[in-house]
Amino acid sequence: MSDPALLLQMLGLLLVIGAFAGVLAGLLGVGGGIVLVPAYFYAFQTLGFESSQLMQICVATSLATIIATSARSVHSHNKKGSVDWSVLRGWAPGIMLGACAGMLVVAQLRTATLQFIFGGLAMTIGLYMAFGRSSWRLGSAMPGGVLRAALSLTVGFLSVLMGVGGGSFGVPLMSLYNTAIHRAVATAAGFGLLIAVPAVLGFLVTPVAADIRPPATIGSVNVIAFAITISMTLVTTPLGARIAHALDPRPLKRVFAVFLLLVAANMMRKAAGW
Repeated sequence: MSDPALLLQMLGLLLVIGAFAGVLAGLLGVGGGIVLVPAYFYAFQTLGFESSQLMQICVATSLATIIATSARSVHSHNKKGSVDWSVLRGWAPGIMLGACAGMLVVAQLRTATLQFIFGGLAMTIGLYMAFGRSSWRLGSAMPGGVLRAALSLTVGFLSVLMGVGGGSFGVPLMSLYNTAIHRAVATAAGFGLLIAVPAVLGFLVTPVAADIRPPATIGSVNVIAFAITISMTLVTTPLGARIAHALDPRPLKRVFAVFLLLVAANMMRKAAGW
């Protein structure tokens, strides 16, 4: 499907999506995947690419963008000494194994099921953003042993099911284990790489039928969406960061939480066929 008018519509929608995701990332520190997956879904659906594998494409493409954004973020945070490399080394095996397991599961699931999973997990994240307290604690330090193994597998697995990086689950988890927020954000960026790299390698060889996939899709990853999103976030993320310095982001975070809850509820509604 290489109709020039369709390609122009696709490019226009993806430019807006990438710009919006970049501003939110800079403004609220929100990982791109939580925005990109539903945005890709509605964009591709609008363009006529609705299929049983559409959510798979959205998840895989979102994770591909996270490789680039997480690598840039880790490099930036590491220059300030904010990345906790001991946590990354200890949690890496479990996160990567969980990510591989998540990729294999996503490859077998169809759009309606993935919509329902995304909606349920996004609703949980939205409720935490809306009502969570910085004083909540599960422990005084990041856990080790069996608990670390279980939690790292879970973070990797759930992140791939949603198409998100390390921030959505990693930052709240580390905060609950008494990690300073700037250190949690920096280290979670490393989680994003551990999640996205093995998952995307798998998705690149996960086939989608040629007649139902958007143009320039390799395996389950749409190259056009990936390239445009990365280009736009490079431009708009600094803008979001400047706005954050000028405004108090806390009330904006509550507004985004409400937005996320509405998006999650709509995903679940569509999954139920209502």
